[in-house]
Amino acid sequence: MTTFLQRLERQFFESTLGEALLQHALALAVHLPKGRFAVQSTRNVRIPMRDGVKLTCDHHAPVGVERGPALLIRTPYGRNGPGRSLAELYAQAFATHGYHVINQDVRGRFDSEGEFVAFMHEKDDGVDTLAWMGSQPWCNGAIGMWGPSYLGYVQWAAAAGKSPYLKAIVPIITHSHLMEYHEHGFPLDLLLRWMFQLASMNDPSLSAWERLQRINDGAVQDRFLRTAFMHLPMQTADVLVIGRPDPLYREMSAAGPDHPLWRQVDHRSAVADAPPALFVSGWYDLFLDGLLEDYCAQVRAGLQPRLVVGPWHHMEYGYMGVAFQEALRWYAIHLRNEPAAEGERPVRLYVMGLNRWREFDRWPPSSQPLRLYLHGNGFAKTGRLFPHPPRVEASADTYTYNPADPTPNLGGPKLSNSAGKVDNRPLERRSDVLVFSSLPLQEDIEFIGPVQLELYVKSSLPTADFFGRLCIVDRSGSSHNLCDGNFRVEPGRGEIQPDGSVRIVVAMSATACRVKTGQRLRLLVASGAHPRFARNLGFLGNQTLMTEMRPALQTVFHDAAHPSALVLPIVQEMKQE
Repeated sequence: MTTFLQRLERQFFESTLGEALLQHALALAVHLPKGRFAVQSTRNVRIPMRDGVKLTCDHHAPVGVERGPALLIRTPYGRNGPGRSLAELYAQAFATHGYHVINQDVRGRFDSEGEFVAFMHEKDDGVDTLAWMGSQPWCNGAIGMWGPSYLGYVQWAAAAGKSPYLKAIVPIITHSHLMEYHEHGFPLDLLLRWMFQLASMNDPSLSAWERLQRINDGAVQDRFLRTAFMHLPMQTADVLVIGRPDPLYREMSAAGPDHPLWRQVDHRSAVADAPPALFVSGWYDLFLDGLLEDYCAQVRAGLQPRLVVGPWHHMEYGYMGVAFQEALRWYAIHLRNEPAAEGERPVRLYVMGLNRWREFDRWPPSSQPLRLYLHGNGFAKTGRLFPHPPRVEASADTYTYNPADPTPNLGGPKLSNSAGKVDNRPLERRSDVLVFSSLPLQEDIEFIGPVQLELYVKSSLPTADFFGRLCIVDRSGSSHNLCDGNFRVEPGRGEIQPDGSVRIVVAMSATACRVKTGQRLRLLVASGAHPRFARNLGFLGNQTLMTEMRPALQTVFHDAAHPSALVLPIVQEMKQE
């Protein structure tokens, strides 16, 4: 039942004053500088698609620019209105810099007609919208696109349609194959949390404040999703989240690696032929690896993309001001034919620990691998990391992984404001987590690029997960995560050794960090990070359909015959503070 205070709250946040205050607060948070143009907005413009469905948009026009370059923003999250101000904020800001901006609800969302089926219509609808824009008297034929996450994915979808009007794109915290088959663990947290957020945006029973909480507050989301995260079979968890089956979630959870669904939503083949892209991401973003793959594909194709990676995760505002300033320069070059800044290098990276930006000529920068070998004495919490391989004939750590009490995910890359850097000591105290620490460093080191973990492992079951996480331990003892990754062992994955153990390589994503004298490196090894990677139930086959589970006895070897090691890309020339 709606209370009197809730009704007042709803009236305020859905009032013109409430929305104006929210817009102002967002503008202050993301630091968007205004340009010199006043903006005239035409609301509720209807654009017909090839099948007759009409999509609704707003046209934000810079006053005095009768004909010029244009930008397109396409969003499933609401182009305007209470709690849906981000796209509107950027559209207005870009318009003050002289761009005609179309801000559009994608098919089936908010004021646009049709049915929303995530990822499926974005190629054709993007191409049709670009064609409509290109035919308008205010557009000179040069159009760019902008946006983060799903708003970035739709840029790749439109690029796959090879529109002659699309001249530049700015995909932010996203990549060209946003949903793909995950052979190393079903992304349960991502899919259920996104489903919950989408449903909350359209729930008329919620006040604007409640809607904002459910969309942005990870703790609020966790209260609603806790039961669904532990539900079996995973395929029917959607009913606990939105009260009904979700067709796309059901299809994705049942689809094997060769299912045609993945080809439908994968636009990697278009990356090399797409317009030059400005890539913006964060070291803690859940789509970082795919974005880096897209960047490298454009470089290999002879294009001249730009890469900017900061210390951000997916659900924070820190990247937005940087991305806006970078986008203004990118559009000036590619939509207005202005020259690029002389001497500007194509890769700009924020080095954590140093807490400064550095520029490079390539990704990843030149580096030398530093191998830190795992050493242990059978005590799960006192393992060591040394630059020399172990010499003992037999050494291993064992632990029991119980999917009924799965090792939880803590921070890191996920679709929540609880993502990013956190203190990992609560995780390190668990009996199912191994801990390997270096001695305090005698001098600074800096590593930039992909991090790998080479492990020799064995499980009592035919399938098992091995999760690795790299942390930095400061002088106070706080242990903060940098990067991590998961590997699912199944028949045919990994290199089987003569003694039956398996050598695996865990891709722990990329990072950039200066570790200072007196700090320590720490490696955590576990068999789960639930629900970010759905818990391994212990049986072969599609686990999203299963209702049973069983514990596993896991072994991690670190001896002369099994030289498990953490591999860091060390940058030789460090920038002085």
